[in-house]
Amino acid sequence: MGRDGQLPLFETKAAKGRLLFGLYAVSTFVGICLICVYRLTHLPEEGEVGRWPWIGLFLSELWYILYWFVILSVRWSPIYRNTFKDRLTQRYEKVLPGIDIFVCTANPIIEPPTMVINTVLSVMAYDYQPEKLSIYLSDDGGSCLTFYALLEASQFSKIWLPFCKKFKVEPRCPEAYFSSTPKPHHDDPLMAEEWSSIKKLYEDMRNRIEAVMNMGQITEEIRKQHKGFGEWNLASEPQNHQTILQILIDGRDGKAVDVEGQPLPTLVYLSREKRPKYHHNFKAGAMNTLIRVSSRISNGEIILNVDCDMYSNNSESVRDALCFFMDEESGHEIAYVQFPQCFNNITKNDLYANSLNVCMEVELAGFDSNGGPSYIGTGCFHRRETLCGKKYSEECEREQTTRNNNERIEENASVLEETCKVLASCSYEDYTQWGKEMGLKYGCPVEDTLTGLSIQCRGWKSIYFTPERKAFLGVAPTTLLQSLIQHKRWAEGDFQIFLSSYCPFTYGHKMIPLKLQISYCLFLLLAPNCLPTLYYVTIPSLCLLKGISLFPKISSLWILPFAHVISSSCAYSLGEFIWCGGTLLGWWNDQRMWVFKRTTSHFFGFSKTILKLLGFAKSSFAVTSKVADEKESKRFEKEVMEFGAPSPMFTILATLALLNLFAFIGGIKRMIMDVPAHVLDSLLLQLLLCGVLVFINLPVYQGLFLQKDASRVPYSVTYQSIAFTLLACSIALY
Repeated sequence: MGRDGQLPLFETKAAKGRLLFGLYAVSTFVGICLICVYRLTHLPEEGEVGRWPWIGLFLSELWYILYWFVILSVRWSPIYRNTFKDRLTQRYEKVLPGIDIFVCTANPIIEPPTMVINTVLSVMAYDYQPEKLSIYLSDDGGSCLTFYALLEASQFSKIWLPFCKKFKVEPRCPEAYFSSTPKPHHDDPLMAEEWSSIKKLYEDMRNRIEAVMNMGQITEEIRKQHKGFGEWNLASEPQNHQTILQILIDGRDGKAVDVEGQPLPTLVYLSREKRPKYHHNFKAGAMNTLIRVSSRISNGEIILNVDCDMYSNNSESVRDALCFFMDEESGHEIAYVQFPQCFNNITKNDLYANSLNVCMEVELAGFDSNGGPSYIGTGCFHRRETLCGKKYSEECEREQTTRNNNERIEENASVLEETCKVLASCSYEDYTQWGKEMGLKYGCPVEDTLTGLSIQCRGWKSIYFTPERKAFLGVAPTTLLQSLIQHKRWAEGDFQIFLSSYCPFTYGHKMIPLKLQISYCLFLLLAPNCLPTLYYVTIPSLCLLKGISLFPKISSLWILPFAHVISSSCAYSLGEFIWCGGTLLGWWNDQRMWVFKRTTSHFFGFSKTILKLLGFAKSSFAVTSKVADEKESKRFEKEVMEFGAPSPMFTILATLALLNLFAFIGGIKRMIMDVPAHVLDSLLLQLLLCGVLVFINLPVYQGLFLQKDASRVPYSVTYQSIAFTLLACSIALY
């Protein structure tokens, strides 16, 4: 029972099966201790061959042990939430707060306008009072093509929203709905007729937008449809133009209604001012501009931000989030509600491990148990005042009951458009706290994680919620390089936080629980993981070529703790992956990508961070492409690994793959040519490790030598990797 005898709006449940996890943790800990004893007691003597490789391997294992304890703290007791939306409706339907929804896009080429407007239409159709919904599209590409697409969407929404609500459509993204839902049967002729009619209208709209995209410009006939196109007469280029702000649908206007006479949500297009001499701070800058502009137009108490490819898959997500914010017992202390980041284009066995199922299902639920999830940049509902820098205090509890939910500026739309432009100017943030104490933080590639941490350190709590029906679905990278670059940015930004004044152990000292400080290290220490991983995938293999043993003999009892730690960790990892909805082959792909990311993405992220600290590099932000050509898409669907473009990352992958192949062949040769029993006894574990790495790298060998199409490893990368491998083997042997 909640406060004042009210039933709570949500409940919290602990994860099941923790006894089994505890047994795994204890037994693995014992095995780890025995491995450490073995390393210390069997250390080669001074001057003995293999002493330094042994020490390096032990140091790598010590790092893995440290990181294992971080993983253990996150996974120890995850919690899961359940909401009661019926109770929310009964108590607060007439006083529900305004919701401002931010959709951010930056490039109409790699983020097609048809995809962007599908996301916009999906959030416009939420099961919520439309007069309390306001949708803002931030276009950092400053493209009139994106504006035209949004204008088309504003017209289509007049028939799409009533259709969704009339027939309770899910999902409410037109493209996803029509591609996944067959035409209704004849037993519902009314819906069948409307379904066909609206599908045709949608396809006509999509074709018009794509025709304009193919032309690359707006025709004079289209320009006459809206005064907003006149703004591009003054806009010289995407990175040098004035503020462009257009209120396409003014929800306060009684004439802004759909075909059935029901009010429409407010819809706003914004492209903030860009000038070459001003740093625009990437997505964080766009979000902060939206916070200011929306405060003048709609001033919704709750803000939802989604990436432009992350459409709403659950029309009740808003009400789910409000069950936390409006709970009488603890709602006043909640700053944000984070939903999982899920994708709609994952292949059956998740070739590039993009689904992040374990992270979303287990790790962030563990964060929630330890003090609250981090903010992951999309699919997150925020309390506006927390984004504006407000600290939590006891007064927040009293304000929860007295706040005015509908504070809007009563001005004409045209007047608002002009008065709000100054809020989106380049110079507005000069000599202010925006990007520091207000809004999203600047100066970091993962502004979301840093912003979430700072909000928690101001005394607020956060919630992680995984509804039965996924709330948002986006587009995952469809090539290996896209995936590695994305993880490089994440690893780089997270490690920057750890080495900065915002390190959780200093910035969060006495501000957030110690277990939450430790939990953050799960992500913040991804980059330095590259060093022990690179050591483990190279040195044992090179030592195998030389016949230097780094592990216990098979005949020795010391092999048991190694065997137990390896087998129990693999078994637990596989079981956890299957429980999260994966497949056996998907788990193997996940292990492959674990190696690939640590030896490339995390290595480059680590190097970039160190160079930045030394003043030799600057922060950058790479937008992940959301489009792929037809052949590339077909290969992705068939789960054929895509290499194609030359990249230093591929040079590293190919070199490591060939190095382990040569070492494995050398080890087999040594086992046959030398005394087989002796070699088998002393080098078998090394040979098995090398063999596993060879098996993991099978797609790389295929890309190097078998694939003949555009997806193969470029010849330049092949020649470089062969040269580096021969050099490394020569040094090891001689």
